[in-house]
Amino acid sequence: MIRLKGAYTALVTPFTAEDALDQEGLRTLIDLQIKAGIDGIVVMGSTGESPTLSSEERQQIVQITRETLPKEIPLIVGTGHSSTKQTIANTLQAEKLGADMALVVAPYYNKPTPEGVYQHYSTLARATSLPLIVYNSPGRTGTQISVETAKRLVSLPSIVGMKESSGNISHTSDMIEMVRQERPEFSILTGDDPLTLATVGLGGQGVISVISNLLPDLVKALVWSTLEDDMSTAQELHYFLMPLIRALFLESNPIPIKAALALQGLPGGKCRLPLCEMQPENHRMLEIILEPFGSPYSIRSK
Repeated sequence: MIRLKGAYTALVTPFTAEDALDQEGLRTLIDLQIKAGIDGIVVMGSTGESPTLSSEERQQIVQITRETLPKEIPLIVGTGHSSTKQTIANTLQAEKLGADMALVVAPYYNKPTPEGVYQHYSTLARATSLPLIVYNSPGRTGTQISVETAKRLVSLPSIVGMKESSGNISHTSDMIEMVRQERPEFSILTGDDPLTLATVGLGGQGVISVISNLLPDLVKALVWSTLEDDMSTAQELHYFLMPLIRALFLESNPIPIKAALALQGLPGGKCRLPLCEMQPENHRMLEIILEPFGSPYSIRSK
């Protein structure tokens, strides 16, 4: 079984001017990630605008990514839904199409109890043979996965990791501490780019990153410098990236990262409603901050 470790890109879903799935644009973005040496790709997560995708588009995205991505680079597919039944259906589809793992966000809107969260994941684990990554994102779901609930989930063998996007480094630290005691091979990845250095420094295994849509080589260098205890390099990369990281969260993700891709001449297109275009003043700020970074995938000196 693959152990999660390193830098994984939460890939945007590119759309055409007519708001259709940009299949060639998707292949272009994947190729750029491969050339940059990314450790894995996540499709149809929050950054991939998964709630706006049709069943047919979901299938096409997994098929295209699987065809384009070398087998040695893990393909992780976002399959979470507010309905356990639909989550199972999404996960079985991803499994059939060749996904290596499923990223499963906690049920959103419903606000289940801790017991409901546990039953959601344990039911899914019995229904699929795919390795599962729990996705804790209380800002999007309205549900915080507690350390106590996570401890129960860690006992399920097919759950192999957690994307920790609480934005709370104390909560993340508590999760890592629990995992070190209960199941050391279990992986904690941050989903918050600003906390990559802190999370890996505390014993986490990496990041599922938004900024790596633009700068996968630098994000990978940040993660592996930290994993290898080269803290001076890791700190330099952290502070070099932070202005752009802040700019990429001026508005709801993925609005700014798609705007940044467009500024760099890369496919992405606009977000689908209800996400709208970036406000002009924020777009101008992003443009100014992005300028020193030069062309994407070309910065190697930092």
